[in-house]
Amino acid sequence: MKTHFLPAIKLTILCAILFSGIYTCAIWGIAQLSPQHGKGEIIEIGQAFTSDRYFWSRPSAVGHNAAGSAGSNKGPSNPEYLAEVQARIDTFLAHHPGVSKSEIPADLVTAGGSGLDPHISVEAARVQVGRVARVRQLPEDRVAGIVQQHTEGPLVGLFGPSRVNVLKLNLALDEIK
Repeated sequence: MKTHFLPAIKLTILCAILFSGIYTCAIWGIAQLSPQHGKGEIIEIGQAFTSDRYFWSRPSAVGHNAAGSAGSNKGPSNPEYLAEVQARIDTFLAHHPGVSKSEIPADLVTAGGSGLDPHISVEAARVQVGRVARVRQLPEDRVAGIVQQHTEGPLVGLFGPSRVNVLKLNLALDEIK
């Protein structure tokens, strides 16, 4: 028993130094290389916008309720799901005269996986420019410019498509006098 006691103490001290000292410092050092320097970041969730004055966000299967984040899990062959999508298409077309069904980006009529995404595609923002400009009595090119200003590029310039944060875009529109 005495022959095992000293090695056990040494191993305990070595593990304490390694895992609570060296490992912690290594992870802290790596975190300093991140954009927020290891301080984390605020998670933004989507909101429902239904007024014609605003750009509409992506539909949510959970009503943008962060407590119940989830998709509907209904497939494209589910009649109830198809009826929901068709109703969204019909609503969109009623508010966007002159836009054809084939011009509607999928992210404006299908819910996201979490139901909380605050972003829409650049195409989804562009197809709404005419409606928002008309209701706000602004020139379309000015509204399109605001969309362009609020377009975020791919992550690190490489990963994913460009996108538009709907809340930030709508807040920028509200700041126009």
